[in-house]
Amino acid sequence: MNLNLDFSFYNWDLITNFVLKGLYFSVMLTIVATIGGILFGTVLALMRLSGKKWLEAPATIYVNGMRSIPLVMVILWFFLLVPLLVGRPIGAEMSAVITFIAFEAAYFSEIMRAGIQSIPRGQVHAGQALGMSYGQNMKLVVLPQAFRNMLPVLLTQTIILFQDTSLVYAIGAYDMLKGFEVAGKNFGRPIEAYLAAAVVYFVMCYALSWSVKQLHKKIAIIR
Repeated sequence: MNLNLDFSFYNWDLITNFVLKGLYFSVMLTIVATIGGILFGTVLALMRLSGKKWLEAPATIYVNGMRSIPLVMVILWFFLLVPLLVGRPIGAEMSAVITFIAFEAAYFSEIMRAGIQSIPRGQVHAGQALGMSYGQNMKLVVLPQAFRNMLPVLLTQTIILFQDTSLVYAIGAYDMLKGFEVAGKNFGRPIEAYLAAAVVYFVMCYALSWSVKQLHKKIAIIR
């Protein structure tokens, strides 16, 4: 079968007008969702490790519930149902940001919980012996070490998050994949557009994964 592929229509103007706008949103969504997800996820992790049932139970239900639902379904539910509850549309971009923070927090929570549990209990007991409260112990002793230990895993999850940003296509948000699709439709070359998008995603994610591996080696040396 002759696909008759032609990539000659790609030029800098096309990339500037179509692709970069979507890339900007994909990167922005990744950064905001990562920061928000880590902050919210850390709170969830601390709730699950608090030993208090009234904190542990809702956090466990939230984390397990979110991890059991496909992200695309969460995106669609939030986009379609929240406007009915608040009485007005909130837009595809804002819906994507809130959904990704809420969803990714469940995964970052498990990463942070594992990181906190990896800290030797002797250090926690040493902080308690110095008169530190639970909050001070976590802030000054446990969390800094947990973040360092879990940094490669957190960055790996961030790369997965970047790949998942393509799912906002389902609600019409203008991400990088959408930019390639629009360019392909305008020039009558949808196959070439999707192939180019796949190559760009692969190159970016492979480069980021290689960087994470190098960082992991450096952290292992520091330990």
